Amino acid sequence: MQTQSRFFDDLARVANGALSAAAGVRAEIEQLVRQQFDRFLADRNLVTREEFEAVEAMAAKARGEQEKLAARVAELEAALAAKTPATKTPARKPAAAAAKPAATRRRAATAARRPAPRRKSSDETPSGADE
Repeated sequence: MQTQSRFFDDLARVANGALSAAAGVRAEIEQLVRQQFDRFLADRNLVTREEFEAVEAMAAKARGEQEKLAARVAELEAALAAKTPATKTPARKPAAAAAKPAATRRRAATAARRPAPRRKSSDETPSGADE
């Protein structure tokens, strides 16, 4: 009977060793997955929850201050409008600009927007320099 008991003891030791090896492999795999996930998050330039909440609080505070300032500007504009008399007509353009024909004004505006022409590489090198 002791042979059977010894067989089962050996079998239990082998199974226990296999389970502990599997647990070690499991822990190693978990560590590798965690490292890969951390690397993935670092590559994406994500922020932590604390940083996000801090910036969110700063934005809410700035938004509140901006609303207060907008209300203050509206109040000051209303006070200024009440103090100054209304103007009769808007200001006119100077006579020099009105005297130019429309086509001349268009050409000048187009020329101002047009970039300078590019020089070709053949324009830069002299013809006798290659020889």
